[in-house]
Amino acid sequence: MKQTRVAIYTRVSTDDQSTKTQEHELRQYAKHRRWTVQRVYTDHGFSGAAEKRPALDDLLRDTRKRKFDVVLVWKFDRFARSLRQLVSALELFRKFGIDFVSATEAIDTSLPSGELVFQIFGAIAQFERALIGERVRAGLAHARRCGKQIGRPPVRFLTQKERADLREEHLQGKSLRTLAKSYGVTLWTAHSVCSN
Repeated sequence: MKQTRVAIYTRVSTDDQSTKTQEHELRQYAKHRRWTVQRVYTDHGFSGAAEKRPALDDLLRDTRKRKFDVVLVWKFDRFARSLRQLVSALELFRKFGIDFVSATEAIDTSLPSGELVFQIFGAIAQFERALIGERVRAGLAHARRCGKQIGRPPVRFLTQKERADLREEHLQGKSLRTLAKSYGVTLWTAHSVCSN
C-alpha cells in the first residue's frame, strides 16, 4: 500500500508566538493516520490575510510538483483568512489530486463529508464573486448616469466635422489605421466613428 505523504502548514501572526504546539499536534495527527510527514511549512509573523507568505508560497509551489498527497493544518484561519484565498488554494489542491485536512475542525476532503464542505465553500465563493460583479456594474452605471466617462480618456476628441470627414474618407476606401494616424486618434476611435 502506498504511503500517504503529508505537508504540514503552521502559522503565527507575530514573531514572539510559537508554532511548536500546532506542529506537535499535527505530527501526532499524521502519526495516528499513518501518514509520513514530508515537510513542515511554517510562517512566523504573517497575518492570515496576507496573500504572500514565504512558507505558503513554497507549499503552493510544491503542490504543483506533487511533492505530497495531503495538506494538514491546525485550523482554517491558520491557512487563510479570506474565503476567496481558501477556495483558490482548495481548487489548486483538487487540480493536483491533493487532499486538505483541518485537524481541529474535522474537515477532510478525502472523505465524503469533506467533499461536501468543499462544494459549499465553492458555492459561497461563487456567490461572493457574483455579488462583487453586481456591485461593480451598479457603480459603473451610477457613474455613467452622473456623466462620468468610464475607461481611459480618448487621445483627442473629434469635432462633428472631423467625424463626418473621417467617415467619408473611410467610405472612399482609406483604411481605419491610416485614418486613425492622420486624425491623431486610436484605431478603436476611428472604428467607432465609422461604425456609428
